[in-house]
Amino acid sequence: MAKGNKEFVKEITPQDEDFSRWYIDVIRKADLMDYAPVRGCIVFKPDGYELWEACQEELNRRFKATGHRNAYFPLFIPESFFQKEKEHIEGFNPELPWVTEAGGEKLEERLAVRPTSETIIGHMYSQWIQSYRDLPLLINQWANVVRWEKRTLPFLRTSEFLWQEGHTAHATAEEADAETKRMLDIYIDFVENFLAIPVFQGQKTPLEKFAGAVSTFSIEAMMRDGKALQAATSHNLGQNFAKGFDIQFTDKDNTLQYAYTTSWGLSTRILGAIIMVHGDNRGLALPPKIAPTQVIIVPIGPQKERERVVQHATELFERLQKAGIRTRMDARDDVSPGWKFNEYEMRGVPIRLEIGPRDLDANQVVLARRDTGTKEPVSMDTLEATIPLWLNDIQKHMFETAKKFKEDNSHIAGSLPELADIINNQRGFVLAGWCGNDACELSIKEQTGATSRNIPFHPPSTQELCVVCGKPARHSVWYAKSY
Repeated sequence: MAKGNKEFVKEITPQDEDFSRWYIDVIRKADLMDYAPVRGCIVFKPDGYELWEACQEELNRRFKATGHRNAYFPLFIPESFFQKEKEHIEGFNPELPWVTEAGGEKLEERLAVRPTSETIIGHMYSQWIQSYRDLPLLINQWANVVRWEKRTLPFLRTSEFLWQEGHTAHATAEEADAETKRMLDIYIDFVENFLAIPVFQGQKTPLEKFAGAVSTFSIEAMMRDGKALQAATSHNLGQNFAKGFDIQFTDKDNTLQYAYTTSWGLSTRILGAIIMVHGDNRGLALPPKIAPTQVIIVPIGPQKERERVVQHATELFERLQKAGIRTRMDARDDVSPGWKFNEYEMRGVPIRLEIGPRDLDANQVVLARRDTGTKEPVSMDTLEATIPLWLNDIQKHMFETAKKFKEDNSHIAGSLPELADIINNQRGFVLAGWCGNDACELSIKEQTGATSRNIPFHPPSTQELCVVCGKPARHSVWYAKSY
């Protein structure tokens, strides 16, 4: 906990006054991170890193259930590896940091600090894959990556960040396509059901797809200011990297074939999404499934009753912990109960449990919900059954609240002026027709500041004409300003 506890209850900038300032206020006051001495880098403090650990644990469970295994590959990548897939290096070159000297000597070949691992993993796969019996190869890596961003924002865009990146190799194009879509489905389920964040799912346009991919699929989330945040991506790399790195295998007919590969990832920017989707003017609001602390117990009452109240509060703490409910107790006597209420609301703890002398006499406690602010007396005898029901209801309510906001701020435009008006004077995503021409997509970006987010699998309506050129639309596309 930070020095000077009272800094936690200072006023947070209202969202509608300055959303960016609100975001910084929340992540600092909730003690999630601190700024590092290196430009664009942050320190994950325990309260912030615990959120990432929860994501890791849940995704690991899902990945391993589908046959994927974890491995680790080097941070440094030889420059020559990037030359083997030209489109890939062109996409990352502006953000690449290079190591040119080590041990006091200049290196014969520059080493890139990992921006992503397709190249180094492609090289290793070429050594490991010889026969169709070696396929499919399903590997995931938890790692840090570095992209030298010009404009940074904690969690959302930093020079160094944490992520997972899955890399798989397959015998056929059909298997690679199925893997790409299967992993997108895993991300959708994780983000919607674990993080309570509704998403727009679809395929990226050619201009927005991953450098070197045949196709990229994404899930996009809408923040409370209406901007988009790319939550996760899944890439079908076809044979591009296999040919660049000579990933070949002998098939059942003893014929040499190139493998088909995929990659997919989710990063710590998802923590920014949790904050920006669920947070309010009181601070952080955490869905119960990811909240490191689901229940905070606060003993209240006069000093003369303190020992009795704390004793019973400790017994409740032990009971809830034993029941598998992530619980903490704050029995400090140097700050008031009201201060504690404000602090844990700001920290986003889903349920506050208040217990005082009158509650003991009535064999009850008072439960307060962070999402709605409602309070209700509950019998001590039923807490192990009641609290999980409350947590499930809070999780569901938070998702439905975010879903309604998403729906209320999703628009349709039939012309470029209409699209520009919505983007610049309202908030949210706009669905518009697109002919498939890159020039029209770039024109929308230049004139509105919005980028294409994805081509939805199931658009809410079909747009017949491109909003730029008026030609028949090949796709209906979501556009939005983004982080």
